[in-house]
Amino acid sequence: MTHPPQPIRVLVCDDQALVRTGYVTIFSAQPDLEIVGEAENGHEAVLIAREQRPDVVVMDIRMPLLDGIQATRKLAGPEAQDPPKVLVVTTFNVDSYVYEAFRAGASGFLLKDAPPAELVHGIRTVARGEALLAPSVTRHLIGHFAERLRPAGAERTTITGMLTPRELEVFGHLALGLSNAEIAVALFITPETVKTYVSRILTKLDLRDRVQAVVLAHRTGLVPDHS
Repeated sequence: MTHPPQPIRVLVCDDQALVRTGYVTIFSAQPDLEIVGEAENGHEAVLIAREQRPDVVVMDIRMPLLDGIQATRKLAGPEAQDPPKVLVVTTFNVDSYVYEAFRAGASGFLLKDAPPAELVHGIRTVARGEALLAPSVTRHLIGHFAERLRPAGAERTTITGMLTPRELEVFGHLALGLSNAEIAVALFITPETVKTYVSRILTKLDLRDRVQAVVLAHRTGLVPDHS
């Protein structure tokens, strides 16, 4: 007997009650999403997340007591055990917020003016372990962020020695922010094969998720020139 897939467990964190209510209404209407809690500040989010173990935390940035960046670092930073994915959703499209959000451990970044369908897609995307940036946040932004994040990161030659030629191709396409389906089309292979390659790459390079892969690719210059 085939069991239905488990829903994605979501925690919503925003200091505006009206915004939280809107998120809950939108997400609850999706059969594959389950709301496991609401928080009005980062401190509450950390406490609820540790109790409820959500898969994804939808996180605002500017909040009282503990802001979204600090809360993200506590939940998904380097010291976090079994961290949830954090999708930062904010009204502020400021470079420094994006830098700090990803450095803190966020997996995605969207603006609050994104349509509901894009927010839902964002949750599903980060839950799969994929990086997500708002369309208005350009890819070169990650490149600048990467330089700040890993000043002493892995050497380009080390990576090229660890990965096979095909894995390097997939790694390069990851750096461009492509999904598995898009990489599959570009390389004439199946999405399942891409998924296998991505898993191998993350394991070999000791990376937590696709966000870190994108950052490392930019940091080491292993990004294809598609200009």
